[in-house]
Amino acid sequence: MRTCAVALACILAALACAAQETQKASGPEIAAQKVVQELTAGQFEKIEAQYDERMAAALPPGKLGESWKGLIQQIGAFESIVDTKSSKTQGLDVVTMTCKFENVVLDAHVSFDPDGKIAGLNFRPHQEAEPDWIPPAYAKPDSFTEQPLTLVNGKFELPGTLTMPKGDGPFPAVVLVHGSGPNDQDETIGPNKPFKDLAWGLGSRGVAVFRYTKRTSKYGIQSSDDPAKLTVEDEVISDARAAVALLAKQPKVDPARVFLLGHSLGAYLAPRIATGDSQIAGVVMLAANTRPIEKLIVEQIRYIAAQAGAPEAEAQKQIASAEETEKKIESPDLKPGDTVPLLGASTPGAYWLDLRDYHPVQTATKLTIPILILQGGRDYQVTPSNFADWKNVLLTHKNVTLRLYPDLNHLFISGSGPSTPQEYETPNHVAEETVVDIAAWIARGGQPPK
Repeated sequence: MRTCAVALACILAALACAAQETQKASGPEIAAQKVVQELTAGQFEKIEAQYDERMAAALPPGKLGESWKGLIQQIGAFESIVDTKSSKTQGLDVVTMTCKFENVVLDAHVSFDPDGKIAGLNFRPHQEAEPDWIPPAYAKPDSFTEQPLTLVNGKFELPGTLTMPKGDGPFPAVVLVHGSGPNDQDETIGPNKPFKDLAWGLGSRGVAVFRYTKRTSKYGIQSSDDPAKLTVEDEVISDARAAVALLAKQPKVDPARVFLLGHSLGAYLAPRIATGDSQIAGVVMLAANTRPIEKLIVEQIRYIAAQAGAPEAEAQKQIASAEETEKKIESPDLKPGDTVPLLGASTPGAYWLDLRDYHPVQTATKLTIPILILQGGRDYQVTPSNFADWKNVLLTHKNVTLRLYPDLNHLFISGSGPSTPQEYETPNHVAEETVVDIAAWIARGGQPPK
């Protein structure tokens, strides 16, 4: 049974930083396995002594133990390491261990720097080998081309792909902005690739699309100069604005028609991204929450516990843990340098304080550019009640178009009955009606249909 913690582990996996110990003589895989052994034995000080400078700065003594205990409370006791693999990434030895816990299987990712110091560790939902992606039926590969395009924002270089319709142009264009977690450029979730669906679907309909790897996917804890002060400015906003500027400069792109499309967290932040950025011609918001993230997490845990039929005691423990985290995040005593345990991760207080005064609906009311807000009726992560909040305030705004799709889930994939995390593990595609509506809205320059 997949527990609440696993279903939500990707929500803030970008912020999940723990630690590891190394044994140079034994090699990275054995060293990583020893890290897990010491975690289960509660020997956190041994691991903390092996941090590199960034890890030591981000996670003061005691935080590793706090994070581990929070994880175990959510998913049950550790049982065994099922499989171990290693690779090289950006000069780091990265070891992935498939770990079986009492209630779930997770992948532990352990990184070692060239000196054998601990450069990072996180636990994520286990990923089986993905089947080959099959294009959606509505995509017309002969009508567009794709080429690599790297987003350079200061010292950060993020690989991406530019999808360009065939023809002379100039074409309208859109930048895709990810949801929560360290997403790849396709926003891959299990076998599904929502951003690749959107890129191919829109590219087939005369819209250029730029999608890129999220900074936290490539750089992890190094996504901010000071990991303890990481905010959505580092995680999302700065790169999204840089991507808009980059796309506007591309040959055959109309710089006056560059739009921003955000999904989930990206949609929540879209009004903030667009504020003050005159290059953005309009914003598309898919599954945009109006409520603080910490409140969404409590709602999601309650929903998943009910759908999974979890034992009452276990469900109440999970809900109580989420509610305690919510209180810490909303506490008037929270300081930027504090850390907040969330689903087994240590998250910086600065992240939550930065979002505390952000109100997406009110921010959107100040925008004069076109806004398209789309919502799946079966979305349990960002429920239709959030869509109602947008609608109640913005329905009379002439620059705003809203649409609810009753059969779609959080990924804008069609289905029936209550949506569950397991649904994301079935290969499917973003619904064609969503792609058609977005393309038509962009073709109209963001104006509502007549």
